[in-house]
Amino acid sequence: MLIRDANAADWPAVWPFFRSVVRAGETYSYPLDIDEPAARALWMLPPPGRTVVAVDDSGTVLGSAKMNPNQMGNAAHIASASFMVDPRHRRRGTGRALGEHALAWARAEGYRGMQFNAVVESNTGAVALWQSLGFQIMTTIPEGFHHPTRGYVGLHIMYQRL
Repeated sequence: MLIRDANAADWPAVWPFFRSVVRAGETYSYPLDIDEPAARALWMLPPPGRTVVAVDDSGTVLGSAKMNPNQMGNAAHIASASFMVDPRHRRRGTGRALGEHALAWARAEGYRGMQFNAVVESNTGAVALWQSLGFQIMTTIPEGFHHPTRGYVGLHIMYQRL
């Protein structure tokens, strides 16, 4: 698996799984009916942000991540990131590889920590992955996310000092 900077030619491969993940309404707080131009603007970040794709040997996009300062100004020393893996390519280590890549990027860029603002409590696979990479749950917003089948569930804020 290769992780590289995303370019405009990658978006047509990212958009279908981005759309399906968001429309499922189980893991992201983006509008369920987000249109393609809005999704692209949200995901394909200009500097100082960065968007990457994970591709296999054939060039198939397996997943993507975006990395950026979590806040501006005097809080811009903490990074954040978001991750999506194409559901057709899950369980191949793509999420872990993207997470490790994002952490390495944040360290290389001089960030002092990485914060995830909204990890859905019922997304147990993601929570376990981030914990295995050193993130801690700092707090949980009770009923902070309305899951389509589980109702209101907690929304974790997770953090790792770099």
